[in-house]
Amino acid sequence: MCHLNKETGKSIPDISILKEICNDYNIDMNELLKGNKKKFNRIFIVFIILIIALLILLFINIFKSKSDDFNFKSLSTACEDFNLFGSIAYNDSKTYIYISNITYCGDNDDTIYKKINCTLYQNNNDTKTVIDSFNYNGQITLEEFLNKVTFNIEHLSKSCKMYEKNALHLEIEAITLDNKEVYHKIPLILEDCN
Repeated sequence: MCHLNKETGKSIPDISILKEICNDYNIDMNELLKGNKKKFNRIFIVFIILIIALLILLFINIFKSKSDDFNFKSLSTACEDFNLFGSIAYNDSKTYIYISNITYCGDNDDTIYKKINCTLYQNNNDTKTVIDSFNYNGQITLEEFLNKVTFNIEHLSKSCKMYEKNALHLEIEAITLDNKEVYHKIPLILEDCN
């Protein structure tokens, strides 16, 4: 025997029939009445977990594609008197340049200088553009000065292609205590950019 639920318009079995079904199948009455609700809750939870997992994968792929799109090339020098460590990281729109550990390996130079400038230039046809410079005023030897020099240039808007074919070089200009000028030009060699 069934009764009609006035609120929902659905018929439900008599409570005595429900008790018999529960006894026959060894099921708790509350479990029987809430069975459909539990099933809906499980489906909803699984759906939410899948959505969260998809969002996490999407963010990982976006982050990975943004961080993996940089290429790295090393910088070296063709100058016989200097060695250095350098690298360029670049993508299609930005370039980062790092130069350090510049050493002078020419003749022994114990000269004391009162002013030394080291400037990083980019050559583009007949134009020479300053990218960055490192200056020192005070009494110092060339070796002591070079130990301090580091170029760490970030967020250049030019791509690596702009620096190909030996387009970069360093210039060192120094003034001795007796006002003599000393000049060194250090061409930088960049591996071919892809």
